[in-house]
Parts: sequence; C-alpha cells; structure tokens
Amino acid sequence: MKLIHTISDLHSLLGAYRHPAVVPTMGNLHAGHIALVQAAKSLGDVTVATVFVNRLQFGPNEDFDTYPRTLEQDCAKLEEVGCDIVFAPAEKELYPQPQTFLVQPPPALANILEGEFRPGFFTGVATVVMKLLSATQARTAVFGKKDYQQLMVIRQMVQQFAMPVDIVGLDTRRADDGLAMSSRNGYLSSSERQAAVLLSQTLKTFADALRSGRTDYAALEAQAMQTLTDAGWKPDYVTARRRTDLQAPHNGDALVVLAAARLGTTRLIDNLEV
Repeated sequence: MKLIHTISDLHSLLGAYRHPAVVPTMGNLHAGHIALVQAAKSLGDVTVATVFVNRLQFGPNEDFDTYPRTLEQDCAKLEEVGCDIVFAPAEKELYPQPQTFLVQPPPALANILEGEFRPGFFTGVATVVMKLLSATQARTAVFGKKDYQQLMVIRQMVQQFAMPVDIVGLDTRRADDGLAMSSRNGYLSSSERQAAVLLSQTLKTFADALRSGRTDYAALEAQAMQTLTDAGWKPDYVTARRRTDLQAPHNGDALVVLAAARLGTTRLIDNLEV
C-alpha cells in the first residue's frame, strides 16, 4: 500500500490505471469505512481511500479542531484489507489558496434536514468531493447510506456536471445492538453509548408504523421526537421523506425515515429506508 500526500505524486502513481475506485473519508476509520473499501476493491483496477478532514463542511461552533486525526491507525486498517493507495493531503495541498470557487447544491435539497441545522454543510461537502474525485481520477466512488442526504447531493452533482464517475451507495453498517457506525460514536461516554441505541430503535418503530399502512406522518414524527426528548435527547428532526428527493411524502411514495439528535454533546444521525 502506498501513502501519498500530494496530488502530483498521486497522478504519477495512477498513470498505470484506467479505473480507480475511490472511498472518500475524513479518517478515524471504523468497520463501516472498511466495508466501503472492501466493496470498492471489486469495482476498479486500483483502490484509493482518501483521508482528509475538510474544514469547509464544519460550522463555526462544530468540532473541526477536535475531530480525531488517526492516520497511522487508519493506514494499518486499510493495508489489512488490501487498499492500494491512501491519499492523505495536507490542507495546503488540497486548498493551496482560498477556495473561492464553491459547488452550491440546490436549496430545495441542501437547505433542508441537515442543511437547515448545519448551514453551508453541503456546499463544503460537494466542493471537497468534487475536488477529491478530480484529484483521484475516480471512475467509481463508494459512499455509505448513513449520510443519506449527502449521498443524494453527491449523486446529483455528478449527474448534473456529467462527471465520469459511478456513485455507489452501500447500506449502513451497524453494531450488534443496531447503532449506526460513526466516527462520532467515539465521543460517547459508556453510559451514552448504551443509551444511543434508542435512535435506531425509534427509527425502526417509525418505519414499522409506515409499513403497516399509517400515513399520519405528522403524528408519527411528533411521537418519535417525544420519545427521544423524554429520554434526554435533543432531537433536531425525525421525519419521513420521499427517497427520490427528500421532500414531504405522498401516499404510495418509497420513503426513508431520517433523524438527527444530540445525546449529551454528541450529535448523531441515522436513517432507515421503508
């Protein structure tokens, strides 16, 4: 496995390949990330994992400075599963000058749900993903469905810019108790970790109600929010949306239920397709 820090070295190394399969990450890797890399290995002739904590997608009061940087451990995990290249640029390498050209997703998608509570988040995500896909010469890129709205933004960006990249979304990896794997789970205390399973349980209850035929979406959303609030969480949203565009559901639509809530100081997100 090669560890590369500059775009020029990366391009030199990739010159021998025709179909890079890329897994963009912010590092602090867990089993969910590793599953993405394992899937990517069958989708191209070289597997590239990127490790970059992207300042552009963090708000002014978020955890950019304290976000775990664990490159040595990440590389050991990636080498173990046969990743070929790790691209871990310094901030000055990826942003050698102020990034004044930005990718602005449409407000109807980017300003709802996560975008409502994290203004500018999807502009930062779309901008860095476009830059990483370009730098890695990706022909396939693999993302997890846990960041459901992010995956939709990236799919639409690639489609509208006619980028020659196939975007693959993999199902969320979960712990045995159902908690979605996330780098931010490491912020949870032991007692919070035990309590955190309530988020996925609440989504399952919501999804099961929809599968049973209920269409009183507002009542189901309020019930789910109250369940979390009563348990000491601070929910931002628990909602049912159309899978196609994340807008309000109509009867007969394929749906996804999504949630974001804070447990202690840790903000967690999750979703379930219905």
